[in-house]
Amino acid sequence: QVQLVESGGGLVQAGGSLRLSCAVSGSIFSIQRINAIGWYRQAPGKERELVAVISSRGSTNYVDSVKGRFTISRDNAKNTVYLQMNSLNPEDTTVYYCHAKSYGLDYWGHGTQVTVSS
Repeated sequence: QVQLVESGGGLVQAGGSLRLSCAVSGSIFSIQRINAIGWYRQAPGKERELVAVISSRGSTNYVDSVKGRFTISRDNAKNTVYLQMNSLNPEDTTVYYCHAKSYGLDYWGHGTQVTVSS
């Protein structure tokens, strides 16, 4: 079993920054089998979108709309994955979810709301 808890969302003005955190806990065996952790977002009426992902080896990938603005990183000692979001714009407003897969099972956090005002 894996638990994911997001934090760091909030209200920010356009052009501002936020840092989201995803704290990973649970069975040490399940955590060790996580190959990658990703941040997703889902706006109302739209499909859930993969924003950024980081592998267990540290390689990263981003959706085009956030490249150059968002940075995903991990602190293995703290079992935490971060999403640094800079130059935020109103289109980034939505709920952000943390995701991991272990032993073929998908795990999701409850999400954290990000609201960017114009």
